[in-house]
Amino acid sequence: MNALPQPLPPPDTLEQSSSMWVDEAIWGHRLYDEQLPWFVFLEFLNVFTHEDDKMRAFDEQGKPNELKYRAAHRLYLRNILFNNPHLSEIRLTHPNDTNRWAEWSRRMKSAATGINHPDFGFLNDHFHSFEDFCEVVSLVRSTSLEVNSNKRWTSKFVFPYGRDCLYEDLDNNASTNDRRFFGRTGELLYLMLCRTSHKLELLAALKGRLAKTDKTWDSIIKCLQSNGDEEMSNERANAFLPYTSHPCFDDIAEDWLAILRLNIPGFDVFPYLVNLAGLHLLKYQLIVSQQFLGSAKPVNLICEVVAPKKTLVREISCDLYQSNNLLPAQAVEAFIANIERADDWKRAITESGAFEKCRRILKDKVRWGEDYDGPADAGELISRLRQDAMKRHRQHVANIHRNYGREIGLVSRRGTVKLRYAPTDALLKTLLFANVDRRVELQEILARLHSRYGIVFGDREAEQVLSKDEFDKKAFQGNSRRLEQRLGSLGLLRRLSDGCAYVINPYHAEAR
Repeated sequence: MNALPQPLPPPDTLEQSSSMWVDEAIWGHRLYDEQLPWFVFLEFLNVFTHEDDKMRAFDEQGKPNELKYRAAHRLYLRNILFNNPHLSEIRLTHPNDTNRWAEWSRRMKSAATGINHPDFGFLNDHFHSFEDFCEVVSLVRSTSLEVNSNKRWTSKFVFPYGRDCLYEDLDNNASTNDRRFFGRTGELLYLMLCRTSHKLELLAALKGRLAKTDKTWDSIIKCLQSNGDEEMSNERANAFLPYTSHPCFDDIAEDWLAILRLNIPGFDVFPYLVNLAGLHLLKYQLIVSQQFLGSAKPVNLICEVVAPKKTLVREISCDLYQSNNLLPAQAVEAFIANIERADDWKRAITESGAFEKCRRILKDKVRWGEDYDGPADAGELISRLRQDAMKRHRQHVANIHRNYGREIGLVSRRGTVKLRYAPTDALLKTLLFANVDRRVELQEILARLHSRYGIVFGDREAEQVLSKDEFDKKAFQGNSRRLEQRLGSLGLLRRLSDGCAYVINPYHAEAR
């Protein structure tokens, strides 16, 4: 594993938007567990489209971590789709269009939130009848993200059919942005792709794909918006990524490029990009944690192909999941230990006024110490920092591995009370589509998944990462056989007359 690059300091322009700068210094501002991969992707698209309109997509213009962008609110659209409980009743109880439009508009004027002087009269010009309007609303709702969740209406999102579907998360009053579900992880993803060596290729591929998507749906969404429904937010700033380069940045760009170049129709490509974003963000957290700990050991994900009964592979996967899950917290501990070991700290604790000098060091390095109310002792000060940092870490950043893993289909509790790595069919497809550009022998793809992601299915890879006491050849051979059967049932594997099993990618030109 490569050594951790020298981290960037927060720029002078970065506002004090955090009461502590520990997680941010390690991974960036910020990884946030409540912003699941689909929301990461939506936030990324908001940033990307804004920067593309300014002709500077994936270009920080020599000013790292000074990203500023604006996002739309689209409050007419969102009120119509997600804050509109009257539609079904009016549709059933009022006999004609004139009465329907009048009654619905009257109710919406008093119920619509976030709009000064709401006027829904534009809808009469956009639709032939109230019935057509109801059908369109129902159709768009059915394809929306989180529409059946209990999230507030300001945190429900239209599927990203085009630019007119993009907007940011807002608070309960729809008055300002909220960092609960758009917690900057999409901004972090954007900065990662700004700093990959493949950014020009990725820019061309992403713009090409977006340009080719069917604009019909975006036009339909636009019919639910007034001409003034493009109100933009104030400038969003303060995204921060500590590293100018990292292998993880190139890895995600390469996988996205592989997917974008396939013959996957239309918007079907988006779920694969979302899964890969979630996987690489999860791996980024684990890999950076290992690097902070000074470990040369690569991150491994031993994956069980679910069996009817408990297997040794399942036990090992459960244990490895737990071990990996502790890495981020250990990285926080190491970060604080590095402060204690630094020359300036060692020097400060031996001088007069040691407490104030040490508190000044913590203010400079981690933006913490102003509210400390404990004993005026440097040892107590660093101990409190460690306690507060771990408490804050456990609230959100510590949950990335679990939450993202479950959301993308990598982590599962199926068949056991413990979490372990057990990929779903959707994730298996994503991994194969990103890594198979022709007919590939099964053992070759297993080796590639291991070298690229640390994913282990078969006995050859398991033997490389496990001790002699842990390794059981038959157990992992059985695991790879189950994987072969599963890929065959998905139509992604063929066994030819030469006795070899070949994995195929149906979306690759050579596979047709």
